[in-house]
Formats: sequence, C-alpha cells, structure tokens
Amino acid sequence: MHFVEVILPLSLAKTFTYSISEAEFHYIKIGMRLAVPFGKSKIYTALVIEIHQNKPSLYEAKEIHQILDEKPIVTEIQIAHWQWIASYYMCAIGDVYRGAMPSALLLESETVISQKTDLDIDASLLSDDEFLVYEALQQQSSLKVQDIISILNKKNIFPVIQKLIDKNILVLQEEIQETYKPKLVRYVRLHPKYESNDGLSELLETLKSANKQKEIVLNYFQLSAVEKKPITVKKLVEAANSSSAIVKALMEKKIFEDYFLQEDRVNFTGKIREDQLQLSLAQQKAFEEIKESFTQKEVCLLHGVTSSGKTEIYIKLIEEYLETGKQILYLLPEIALTTQLVGRLRTYFGNKVAVFHSKYNNNERIEVWNQVLVNSEKAQVVIGARSSLFLPFYNLGFIIVDEEHEQTFKQVDPAPRYHARDAAIVLAHSHKAKVLLGSATPSIETYFNAKSDKFGLVEISERYGNVMMPNIELVDLKDKYFRKKMTGHFSDVLIEEINIALSLGEQVILFQNRRGYSPVIECMTCGHVPQCQQCDVSLTYHKHKNQLRCHYCGYTMAKPTHCHSCSSVDLTTKGFGTEQIEQELVSIFPNSKIGRMDQDTTRGKFGFEKIIDSFKNREMDILVGTQMLAKGLDFDNVSLVGIMNADNMLYHPDFRAFERSFQMMTQVAGRAGRSEKQGKVVIQTYNPNHNTIQQVTNNDYLGMYKEQLYDRQIYKYPPYFRIIKLTLKQRDFDKLKEGSMWLYQVMGQNLNMPVLGPEEPAISRIRNEYIRTIIIKIPQNVSIVSTKKTIQKILNSFEAVAQYRAIKVTSNVDFY
Repeated sequence: MHFVEVILPLSLAKTFTYSISEAEFHYIKIGMRLAVPFGKSKIYTALVIEIHQNKPSLYEAKEIHQILDEKPIVTEIQIAHWQWIASYYMCAIGDVYRGAMPSALLLESETVISQKTDLDIDASLLSDDEFLVYEALQQQSSLKVQDIISILNKKNIFPVIQKLIDKNILVLQEEIQETYKPKLVRYVRLHPKYESNDGLSELLETLKSANKQKEIVLNYFQLSAVEKKPITVKKLVEAANSSSAIVKALMEKKIFEDYFLQEDRVNFTGKIREDQLQLSLAQQKAFEEIKESFTQKEVCLLHGVTSSGKTEIYIKLIEEYLETGKQILYLLPEIALTTQLVGRLRTYFGNKVAVFHSKYNNNERIEVWNQVLVNSEKAQVVIGARSSLFLPFYNLGFIIVDEEHEQTFKQVDPAPRYHARDAAIVLAHSHKAKVLLGSATPSIETYFNAKSDKFGLVEISERYGNVMMPNIELVDLKDKYFRKKMTGHFSDVLIEEINIALSLGEQVILFQNRRGYSPVIECMTCGHVPQCQQCDVSLTYHKHKNQLRCHYCGYTMAKPTHCHSCSSVDLTTKGFGTEQIEQELVSIFPNSKIGRMDQDTTRGKFGFEKIIDSFKNREMDILVGTQMLAKGLDFDNVSLVGIMNADNMLYHPDFRAFERSFQMMTQVAGRAGRSEKQGKVVIQTYNPNHNTIQQVTNNDYLGMYKEQLYDRQIYKYPPYFRIIKLTLKQRDFDKLKEGSMWLYQVMGQNLNMPVLGPEEPAISRIRNEYIRTIIIKIPQNVSIVSTKKTIQKILNSFEAVAQYRAIKVTSNVDFY
C-alpha cells in the first residue's frame, strides 16, 4: 500500500491521505501538485507534503486523478514556513496554501475559463484536445472545468488547460482586461554583421558617398561609447541634427535594425552603471554599522529620517549579497511604491529584478514563480508586496522590509491573517538569511525590540545632501472658521502657500484620508442620514457618479432628491473626502492641473503608474490623495504638503491611533522638499496643541515612543502583551449575543489573563451579519503556544455546540 499526504486549497486544518500505485510512489516528490477528487464530484489541485505507507484509519483513501508536475514547484522550506504561519496565526493550512499559490496553479472543477479576446490563433498548432476546447470556446464565451471534462470525455484535462494558458489562449475568469498600455520606445542598434573590425571597414566603404547617413552612423558610435545604454531613434536624430527618414533609409539597407522596449522594463546585459553609487558620510557610516550588526544579529532596524537615502543603502547591500549568488527579497507595503522602485533598481541590476504583486496577471505571476524556483538570473532580486513572501525561494540570503511600520503588511481578510514583517523574519531564519527593517517612523514593537537588544539598531538623523527637514506650520481651524478666513475646506494660509508654490513652478501634495465626496448626507429638516441596508454605516456620497456608496459592501443607490423619511428637499453634505477637495481646487485654482489618487482612480493594473508618472513628469500641479501618498514615494519637485484635517486620524477607536497618526503625518510631511530647497508642510487641525501633533511638528519620534510605551504598559497593550482578537459573525442578533457570551465566559474561566468582551465594534453589522469581538491579552511571561492550544480547544468545543454552529469565528493573532 502506498499513500500520499496532501494539502487541499480549502479552509481545512487537516491534511488528507490518498492512495497511489507503486510506480507513482517512486515518481512523486514532496512539493508536486496532484489533481485529486474531493467530496462527491469535485476535483481540486492538492499539494504533496508527505509520501508514506500508513493507511488512514478513519476513511477509505481515494485514488488520485493525475500528477500535474514533473518536478516539485514548492520547496520543503516553504511547506515548513506555511505550517508555521498556520499554527502561529491560528488558521487552516489549506488557507495558507490557497493564499500563497498564484490562482492559475490551483485549477479546480469550479474554475471558469474563457478565451483571450483580440487574438488570431493558428489552429494547426494545437493538439486535438486543445483544438476541441478552443472550438467550444468559439461557441460560448466561457466554460467550467467540468464542461471541458465532458467535451474531451476524459478526466485528465488539467495539462491541456495548462498548455492553453501557457500559449496565452485561455484566461482564468478572475482577470480584468487592462486598457492602458505602457509606452513603447523605439531603439536602434547596429546590425550584428558590422560588429567586427572587418565589418566596420566594409560599413564605411558602403557609406562613402552617402554623407548624411555616414554622419548618423558616426553619431551612433559616439553615443554608444559615451552612454553605454540603448539608444532611442529620437536621441540619435537629435544628436546628428538629422531626420528620421535617413535612419529609415539605413534600416532599409540593413545597417541599422530597430526594436521596441517598454519603458522601465529594460532588458540589458552587462553592468549598467559603470560609476559606483556614492554614499554620503552618514549613509556610509550606517552601511558599515548594518554589516557590523549582522555579524551578531539576524535582524537589524535602520531608523533614518524621511529622505535620508535609505534606498541607496539597500542598493549597496543588495550588491554585496548578489556577489554571493544569493536571492534577495525586497518587501514593500504598497503596489504604488513598487512601480517607483522597480525603475530605480533596474538601472542598477538590470535584468536581475523581478516584480510580484496582485496587479500582475496569472501568467506573469507564474513566470516569476518559476524563475525564483530555479534560481534564474532574472529573479535574483524580487520586489513585491506582502504576497511575494510565499515565492519558492531556493537560496534566500537577504530580506529588506521597507517602511516596516505600515499596517498594509498585515493581511486582514481572508485568512491567513499574517504579518509580512514577522513572517519574513521567520522565513529568513529558516534560510539562515539576514533581515533589514527600514523606516523613518518604526512601529513601536520593532523599536522596542531594537532597544531591548533583540534586533540591531542603526540610525541616520540627517537628510541626504544635508537638505533641511521640512518646516511645519499648524493652522487652527476653529480660529479660521471663527474669523471667516476659510474658502471651502482651505484656510487662507494654505491657499497662500499653494499660490507661492505654483508661481515658482513647484508641485503640491494634499492629503485627506477619505475617498468620495462626503461621508454623510443629512436632511436639515428631520436629521435623517441615508444608511446602508446591509451594514450599519452611513453611505458615502460620490459626486462624479452621483450616487451614494457603502465602502464596506459596495451597496449603491442614486443620490436622493428629497429625504427618504420626511420628503424634505433640504439635504446637505457633511464632512469631506478627496473628491470634494479636488472640486474645490478646480474652482480656487482654475488654471492648475489637478490630479487625484485614491482607490477609485487606481483600479487597473497600471492605475498607479499612470498617476505617478504624470505627476513625476510635472503634468499635474496639485495631487490630492489618501494614505497611498504617505508611503515612501519620491518626487523631487514637491515643495508643499498640506494635511487637510489631522483630527480624523487621531480620534480613531484604536489603541494605535496616536502612533498611526504620528507615522502618517510624518511620512506625508517627508514628501516635501526632497531636493535642494527646504519644504513646507501645512497641517490643518482643530486641536493644534495635541501632543501627537506637537511631536510631528518637532519631528520628535522618541517623545512619541516614550509616551506611547508608558500608556501601553498601563493599559496592557503590545509590546508588553500579545493580543489575539476573536471576531464572531452571525445574521441572528440574539443567537450571536448568546454565543459570544458563552465563549467569553469559558475563555475567562480557562485563561488566567485579561479577556475583554464580547464587544460590539464601531461598525457592528457588515453585509447583514452582526459582529462581536473578544480580545485576549497574553502577558509576555506566559507561553503563547500553550495559550493558543487552549484557545483552539475552546473554539473546537464551541463549534461542537449545535446551536452555535452557525456562528463564524475568526481568530486574528497580533491583529494590529
């Protein structure tokens, strides 16, 4: 008897055993994918984690359908890391597997498959089976895997689908079509036959009489000697004071050939920059200290003020690790940042840089996956958002977690609810690699770890090139409204500063952490506010679509003309979002170009690039945005940053509200004045004397850190206590109330530590489900593993109670 143990991509904590033949037993390796039957009629892609000869005692092992891979596509270190994530973050191993794999590698019987549009396909190149699928798709727009099984009349269909996906004929349904195409630039190069010395003399002989053509060829040689990088047609024509017609003539003579490159994705062999990167003294010192700290510790925190040139230090460190032939992972919190960084890293490491994040489509993601797996040249440096942690690294040497304080490193939904920074440290440990955490405003836990000697700590206190820190001015909104010095939501100070910046041809960033036009529409007669039907939140008004939207479940309705409760027509909007700021700017500065960057304007794959590029190329004067702007973006022409309202971040019901506000404001402020001239920041607030706002103004990270630590210790929060948050959801209010009370009491009796709850969160109903939360605070001196085991036991017995079975419980470890 031969068996394999597999993980299924379902939310199941168990692994399953399937039976295999002896031949398969010798062929299958850990980390291969199999298609297996599960349930009555479904087929899933399972992952082998063990091969053994122990018969399962509880059920009869089914046979597998087929083997999908020739060699393992997941490494054993990865499987161990996934198991750690499942146990630490208290989720099912199936969740981790489903979250980690690109969805095209997880075909299942329910997957919907459709044909790529605008393709002309040579049907003669397809095998019989492929042709049958292709033909069926001409008749109907999409097929399920189940349909394809019946068309081909055989079970073994996954390889056929995989081949069609590889040939770029099929797409899986999840993908959205992208309309924006990155810009292609036309380059020229000399025809290869003229590369040698004989070729050159022959070339000059050919062009003896054609002077203009000769001129261009000589210019080409000059340019290529000086620049050592590809030459665009445009540049060549400019350098030779000639016209593109002559270049075209040379192409017809087969002396030049042209080729197109997508901007940024420069494929280039050899060393790109001859000149070494010059670090400033402060950077050099930090660079040495980091290497020094890596001799003793695995993790080091680089705490450098905004614009202190942390990226250059990363680049130097990456160079060193590349020489040892190891792979490097560069984690960023936000897709918007990867677009900026890729350009910078590609100028240094050319083709060794690969990018991995969720805006890439399935084929591109699988390509990167395979390159990382075989340790290919093309993916020695991987840049990505948190999901790139799951790539099959073969020989990882170094992980950079940039902007490590960002909350986007923590996955909220669905499971696995992991924190990329903490999971990266564990991954590095199993690869014996080093981790560098970088931030201008480190999270309090990380700084605490660095101060208590668990991590190394390196600090840079000056900006690169000794640029001054921005000058921060506070505007008291109470006073300005009282004196009637406000235009819309802009104080006279901010308008004046924007005018000065625009008149000098500099750019402005305005920050408002709310999208839409305004968060509330209220009836002035009876005070009624339109609410979402399925969640207990007010609907946000989006003006350009003239509709009210719920930002939690997506429910929309047209903007009402009269009040739904008393039919009065006197409706007014309260509060403001990015869309309203954008509209006010249009009326105050009618001659300026204004852009907006929030979740509504960055939908497609190149959504971020469009906006960031046009702002960088100075096609916009003022950019309004939400917190996407606050993260490590580098614009050299921004001299003014305005924070429209600092208060809505401060008064958030969250123990990290002050820390988060400090980080957010400092980071936004750090976008100003990144080149020679000192930048200016205007913060509008109703509460200018608030401690946190004063700490931002004085750039006093340590003051904020000490004050927060003091509070955290008294009120039992991290880093002194670990927190596990249990969320219970149910459509029936009374059932949920009763169930959450039961769970809370059992937890309280069995755990010797603070258990708080069952609490109604600020938004206590989403998508028609009522919500209750229970918070468990685990002191530092208590074993977290045994506590989790106890909690898991209680949850299992909770599930065993019949009337509570319908309540969904999710556990979120370190939910902050």
